[in-house]
Amino acid sequence: MLSPLSNRTYRHLFGAQLIALVGTGLLTVALGLLAYDLAGADAGAVLGTALAIKMVVYVGVAPVLGAFADRLPRRAFLVAMDLVRAVIALCLPFVTEVWQVYILIFMLQSASAAFTPTFQATIPDVLPDEAEYTKALSLARLAYDLESLASPTLAAALLAFVSYHDLFAGTVLGFLGSALLVAGVGLPAPKPSDLRGGIYDRTTRGIRIYLKTPRLRGLLALNGAVAAAGAMVIVNTVVLVRGVLGGTDSDVAVVLAAYGAGSMTVALLLPRLLGRLSDRPVMLAGAWLLAAGTLVMAAILGGGLPKGLTAALPLLLPVWFALGAANSAVLTPSGRLLRRSAHAEDRPAVFAAQFALSHACWLVAYPLAGWLGSGAGLGTAFAVLGALAAASTVLAARTWPTGDPVEVAHVHAPFSHEHLHVHDEHHQHEHEGWEGPEPHAHPHRHGALRHTHALVIDGHHVEWPRAG
Repeated sequence: MLSPLSNRTYRHLFGAQLIALVGTGLLTVALGLLAYDLAGADAGAVLGTALAIKMVVYVGVAPVLGAFADRLPRRAFLVAMDLVRAVIALCLPFVTEVWQVYILIFMLQSASAAFTPTFQATIPDVLPDEAEYTKALSLARLAYDLESLASPTLAAALLAFVSYHDLFAGTVLGFLGSALLVAGVGLPAPKPSDLRGGIYDRTTRGIRIYLKTPRLRGLLALNGAVAAAGAMVIVNTVVLVRGVLGGTDSDVAVVLAAYGAGSMTVALLLPRLLGRLSDRPVMLAGAWLLAAGTLVMAAILGGGLPKGLTAALPLLLPVWFALGAANSAVLTPSGRLLRRSAHAEDRPAVFAAQFALSHACWLVAYPLAGWLGSGAGLGTAFAVLGALAAASTVLAARTWPTGDPVEVAHVHAPFSHEHLHVHDEHHQHEHEGWEGPEPHAHPHRHGALRHTHALVIDGHHVEWPRAG
């Protein structure tokens, strides 16, 4: 599990991720307190708007920036985005108006939308071995889960001695520490894309590859299941524990800790499990468990929860543990699918597409969970979101073909185009002497060809071949 940390470059990147996550966790707590200072009883509306801004930025900005990530030096770009985030966090304690919060959140999340997919796309190049990369994905999932548990605890401890404004200083230090760790190692240079076309072609390339690849279309449906169940946990745990059962903030933390414990347990088990099973059955099993856990809660609420938190916890904690475990089973292997489905030069765009499309699912699920919970009751909300998770899982199973081979037999029809190339199995043609040394670019024609190789969507495979 820890063997990827023997790689110095990955060790620095993982440390940068941990420090930045802690800083982001402190920012979340401090932002809530800042919103209360500025808006009082309307603080919830302020935070809801800030969350909506975050999701819109993630959906809209990530594909645009991902389209040009291959043209930028990775280390300088990641360090620059960390520094931008540090400067913005430094400005937050000095705001006096709600609209200033919205502008700074927009800028901060834009930098995060640039940083995160580029960071994620770098890891497969640092750890090319799939087994090591799988362990790195599990470590990343553990880091996210530990942050969700540790950051609120750390914030509470700090607030006993300092004001919430000082938490922003912790966020600044987190981003600066991340920048220093990334700056301390050399990163593999992104392979330049030979894509020829305008800004529209570059901006949509990642999403086009994503939506034309069957396993990634299945992943998109699985993202829908994760968002449906996860939104109920994130939005309505506090409503259920405090509003329905009369618990305290500490009780909310206990229930959420069960969710985190389930996620961490599966993250620890996945490297060995994925050595024996393929990604598809593991991820689909996780999605079915998400749907089942959410629908079980609907049934429990429909039948009436036991009176009092003490009597209800034996029902709640196992369900939240199962939902956390299922969440990890779906999300942790997703990087393997993205890595397998794109050439190295297209990975930043494909990771950016996953970042945008997965957050688009959350952009739908968050308000749906909140509106249904407050308007129709928690039982109805769990039933509707559980049904949505189940429907998403059915769609994923139908979209993602069983077996899902990496090497696919396919036929190329004759066509002509121009791009940088060397003479390989796709390029065997005569030269006239002016084309220059390989790789070179010139108009050339491809004849009809049938062969088998690891298939991804690219300039020679613009559509996925039909089965049979």
